[in-house]
Amino acid sequence: MTRLDSLRAALRALPPADWDAYLRANSGLPGPRANLELVRAFGEEATPAQVHDAAGSGDEYLALCGAAGLGRLLAEGEDATADATADATAALRGLADDDRWRVREGVAMGLQRLGDADLSRMLDLAASWAADPSPLVRRAAVAGVCEPRLLRDVGAAARALDLLNTVTATITPDPAGRVLRKALGYCWSVAVAALPGPGFDRLARWAASDDPDVRWVVRENLKKARLTRADAGRVAALQAAVG
Repeated sequence: MTRLDSLRAALRALPPADWDAYLRANSGLPGPRANLELVRAFGEEATPAQVHDAAGSGDEYLALCGAAGLGRLLAEGEDATADATADATAALRGLADDDRWRVREGVAMGLQRLGDADLSRMLDLAASWAADPSPLVRRAAVAGVCEPRLLRDVGAAARALDLLNTVTATITPDPAGRVLRKALGYCWSVAVAALPGPGFDRLARWAASDDPDVRWVVRENLKKARLTRADAGRVAALQAAVG
């Protein structure tokens, strides 16, 4: 039995009223690393009501759990009604704009959980978020999509590059824009490594930008080992071009 299996079994053995206390006690917080395996266990075992309650919590760890759980509800159609699915989508989008960074990470996990079940639907949702007025929501879109296991398919990787192209053009110098910039500083490397030919071509066009934030994004991605493994020659050429 894996640790994830053990945590799921532990949750199933508890009365629902005791879940919040168990989650808080085993969250790993305060501390540098939240217990993400427990987040995943909650996401798989919680009822829709428990997921929505956690998503609305003022407790950062519970809200993180809720965000991840919303992805499962979307993947499963929640209770198979359009209204419920819309509610879960709206709740996930709201958490993408949350001030708490761990909650925003939970949103990325939720999107990836949806992507594991229905990649096309997740990519559609992320594309719609790419046009959102909030930089944090746009950040959630790219962070959710740029996960190596989701980009093994050529079509998915191409869509990820399109998403990154759209979102990179929206970087702003405000604090939320800085959060978005930081995510773009690694997300490009994931998508380019998945589809190196077109990916490096896209990155080369951004390397020619005169926007210092965009050039920072390119430089940060070129530091990633996954890009050197994909094409060391192109990495070196782009590093020389971007300075």
